[in-house]
Amino acid sequence: MSQGKLITFEGGDGSGKTTQLSRTVAWLQAQGRDVLQTFEPGDTSLGKALRHILLSGEFVPAAQTELLLFLADRTQHVQEVIMPALEAGKWVVCDRYTDSTLAYQLAGRKLTDHAELRAMLKWAECGVSPDVTILLDLSVEDATTRMASRQAGGEIANRLDREKQDFHQRIHAAFDTIAQANPERVRRINANQDIDAVQADIQRILSAL
Repeated sequence: MSQGKLITFEGGDGSGKTTQLSRTVAWLQAQGRDVLQTFEPGDTSLGKALRHILLSGEFVPAAQTELLLFLADRTQHVQEVIMPALEAGKWVVCDRYTDSTLAYQLAGRKLTDHAELRAMLKWAECGVSPDVTILLDLSVEDATTRMASRQAGGEIANRLDREKQDFHQRIHAAFDTIAQANPERVRRINANQDIDAVQADIQRILSAL
């Protein structure tokens, strides 16, 4: 059985990540790939409880607690969902992974980005790193406009969505830093294009795999 591939989708809220991920999965399946679509946090039984704690707004964890809960979700997710799928030769397409933790919890929460925390993030991956990361790049101002439109249409914002503008600015800057530091893995796409153009860019990148 051939080893599968892990493709992660990253970007700020409102970047169109979920829409593009679903379209990408359908395209890969049409190419004959055995694909597993998954997400973080929350795609395990334990993860569902962690997702409620992290995003519902019922609880407001300290920054360090929030980080540890996301890492707990990832460890469970990797061992229960991602690793078995990769070993079975599937292509795993995951909505958020370690880059989101770097952007949201370290940069967004202003946690000191030092070697010990980086080591914890790698440890939580259990040795599973993405083969390629699709970063949907959209300015905070445009993302805010999109999110406001969605919420006007009935979408409920989660606890992180409701954070102040400067929080999301730090996240956007962190994703930019991650992309610059990892040019081979992280492929940045202009998310301000129309949906079909964004998807065409994604397909060109993944065709190289």
